[in-house]
Amino acid sequence: MKERGYELEHIKTTYPEIQADTINETIVPGLKWLMERCDRPIMIDDSGLFIDALKGFPGVYSAYVFKTIGCDGILRLMDGVKDRSARFECCIGFMRPGGEPSIVKGVSKGSIALAKAGSGGFGYDPVFIPEGHSETFAQMPIPEKNKISHRGRAVEAFLKELPRLLES
Repeated sequence: MKERGYELEHIKTTYPEIQADTINETIVPGLKWLMERCDRPIMIDDSGLFIDALKGFPGVYSAYVFKTIGCDGILRLMDGVKDRSARFECCIGFMRPGGEPSIVKGVSKGSIALAKAGSGGFGYDPVFIPEGHSETFAQMPIPEKNKISHRGRAVEAFLKELPRLLES
């Protein structure tokens, strides 16, 4: 964002995160709750790993699942599963005082690796291989990962929308 001329301030606060079926649904209540307390432009994001063979699990519960079973637990759940297709989704929400919530989404399709690989990144990066690549996110240099990651794609979509959002 800074490279594009936008200054952000990280507000260190928590907000209620509702549990819902989609990431989009978790963003809007958080934006509205923060807006009531901050009364300034707010941007938040949420991400999840959705594994097709597990019917989208861990999805919106990705952070909790990572804390409880981690990458090793995901690999155990996928043991012997042939369909390893998965995707990461990231939604960025934005709201201005007096405005309506706006959400953009970034998706990175790929598959679950057979074993953890790499030491970079965080979370599920050691087990996620993005489509068209043979390395996990954790094996990629950060600039390369950012170009194809769900968050990188969401940020690009957000930056395209931001001038319009700031005008309205």
